[in-house]
Amino acid sequence: MLGGDLVAVWEVALSDGVYRIEFAHGTTTGKRVVTVNGQEVIRKDWMFKLVGKETFMVGNSNTKATINIEAVSGFAYEYTLEMGGKSLQKFIDNRAKTTKTWLLKVDGEDYRVVLEKDTMDVWCNGQKMDTMGEFVDDGTETHFMVGEHECCIKAMSSGKKKSGIVHYLLLDGEKIPATTQ
Repeated sequence: MLGGDLVAVWEVALSDGVYRIEFAHGTTTGKRVVTVNGQEVIRKDWMFKLVGKETFMVGNSNTKATINIEAVSGFAYEYTLEMGGKSLQKFIDNRAKTTKTWLLKVDGEDYRVVLEKDTMDVWCNGQKMDTMGEFVDDGTETHFMVGEHECCIKAMSSGKKKSGIVHYLLLDGEKIPATTQ
């Protein structure tokens, strides 16, 4: 376990799930341990250099993650996480533009549905879904099943140039509100 050396925790939402990245840094031993959702992905027990970076992959999409370790003053360190070569904030902002996420409860189970707008891939609880797309009068519909329930993501023009295309998730014909993350 990471114990008393835990110095940073980040939560990162990807299409296949939300990942918790934890970083332990022993500033006396130089120990570095990175875990993703509780699984150790990097362990270095003895390093003379206390600054630097650790790079690893996250999620089914193998998104590259890098933790930067920098000395700020004396024995204080700053830890920043980069995802896909961008600062975490830029990565989150970019995902907000390229994906849409819905959280729903179906038959007592929690589901997280993510649409990747560029590819129209649909993910549900970490699995890429088999979908069937069709063109309809006012846009497109992407159909898939969640358990025994029919889901449909409708993409249609907002009628406004700035907001472009809007996406709705229908579960058995009922509109589900989108989440912000």
